[in-house]
Amino acid sequence: MSEEKVHALEVGLPVPNIEDLSEETRKYWELCLEKLGMVPNVIKAYSFDDTHLRGFTTLYNTLMLGPSGLSKLEREMIAVVVSSVNHCYYCLVAHGAAVRDLSGRPELGEGLVFNHRYADLDERERAMVAFVEKLTRTPYDMMEADRQSLRDAGFSDRDIWDIANVAGFFNMSNRVASAVHLMPNPEYHAAARG
Repeated sequence: MSEEKVHALEVGLPVPNIEDLSEETRKYWELCLEKLGMVPNVIKAYSFDDTHLRGFTTLYNTLMLGPSGLSKLEREMIAVVVSSVNHCYYCLVAHGAAVRDLSGRPELGEGLVFNHRYADLDERERAMVAFVEKLTRTPYDMMEADRQSLRDAGFSDRDIWDIANVAGFFNMSNRVASAVHLMPNPEYHAAARG
């Protein structure tokens, strides 16, 4: 059992120790330790089952790190705006740190966390986060005019597909994280604050 509190279901669904993991999952944890200096708690939480972990990480890595017309920063900005609307503590802390790190602007991460309307964004970014906010709050109200606003800001239809998929992934992840009271790693709180 992990020493730090990862989520509220640890009594019935304990986070395994690294030595108890399958070879595949242990290698993934070791890769996280090598690249990040820690194993994100979301990875620890999913590590009770290799199939669940593989599904989560495959989709995450495809959307967040795979080929796209969106930059890594833009994808992290989407994660933060979705998480802000959903008040997802875990994702706001973790992805807010990523925005601060990738942008080199701590105030950008904080602005997106609290209210993207106050963040210093260019017109392209502003169109993207407005679309993402609407998609998160009222997905049933999405219209062609919403997609056209992204095209007008310079996004391709493939970019719109990627924006929608990243937003959809984080809406799902936010709900799971909130349902199980997933706690962010302490390292995220101090990361990239200048």
